[in-house]
Amino acid sequence: MKITRILAYRVELPLHEGSYKWSGGKSVSVFDSTVVAVETDAGVTGYGEVCPLGPFYLPAYATGARTGIAELAPHLIGEDPTQLSKLNRRMDAALLGHPYVKSAIDMACWDILGKVTGQPVCMLLGGRYGDDFGLYRAISQEAPAAMAARVHEYRSAGYRRFQLKVGGDPGEDIERIRAAAAELQPGDRLIADANTGWLMHDALRVVRAVRDIDVYIEQPCRTYEECLTVRQHCDHPFVLDENVDGLDMLLRGHADRAMDVVNIKISKFGGLTKARQARDLCVSLGLAMTIEDSWGGDIVTAAIAHLAHSTPSEFLFTSTDFNSYVTVSFASGAPQRKHGRLAASLQPGLGVTPKLDVLGRPLIEIGG
Repeated sequence: MKITRILAYRVELPLHEGSYKWSGGKSVSVFDSTVVAVETDAGVTGYGEVCPLGPFYLPAYATGARTGIAELAPHLIGEDPTQLSKLNRRMDAALLGHPYVKSAIDMACWDILGKVTGQPVCMLLGGRYGDDFGLYRAISQEAPAAMAARVHEYRSAGYRRFQLKVGGDPGEDIERIRAAAAELQPGDRLIADANTGWLMHDALRVVRAVRDIDVYIEQPCRTYEECLTVRQHCDHPFVLDENVDGLDMLLRGHADRAMDVVNIKISKFGGLTKARQARDLCVSLGLAMTIEDSWGGDIVTAAIAHLAHSTPSEFLFTSTDFNSYVTVSFASGAPQRKHGRLAASLQPGLGVTPKLDVLGRPLIEIGG
């Protein structure tokens, strides 16, 4: 089997709640997502998606994803999409760095592999654990009382994991954490995610002030070294996210005892192939994980579901369902949240079929 053509589409994903706000005054109201189709000479097409969280979260942006795909795609024509490790080596040789550019292509090739073998991707990624798995809900940064009210609202939808977007004024963030914690019920978990937004002295002030609260502290500062310093002065369970973008940082963080939980974002690692490597390493090291991506719609949600559902349950801290946050659906068969839980499709591949009338004409066509 050989790749004959690669296409890329642009789709806008507005948010149900109008906007999504996090540290440093950053916000997004419409996400710019890229959907990739990888066609083969066997008549099988696979689909992937990449959706950066704006151009100011990680070193990734939507236009860059499409520009990179146009640069990379000619090098992949004629390659076998079912030889995933070999294909990733080819991508890395053709384009140094830029893992997010490769993510949707790799995802689409896993979709192809599942289709030609008649297996859902979760089975190919290691097997299926349980019937479903629990999700977290991100709570956009607002006033403390409003964020606390969101905890009550989202629990009524079945969520038991709540990720508060903090990383603003430390005094107000202390109030945010305390107000949200007051709404928790037994079995709930609260994560205070600063998204690198605190300076080190502010982070230390916050963790000291909420020492009596059962809360996880996530990525308080910009650099790994700053986060490690906060970790060493913190009694709370600790989560790293933005600083962990490869196996080297994962191993370093484990050696330094820098985190109790780590976030595995598919596009940050460069696709399902390398995210699976990171996932399996975490299992070997005894590290719990949040399995997710930077953002996305139906196809990213499907890919997250397959990676999460193939993760041993005791190591899956939580996961997410991005397609429930947005107003546009562009693929049928995508997993849908039920009572705060999600399940990967049992259909071959990712189990999704794009709605071409929603995607429109491709912006990029390489091969033919």
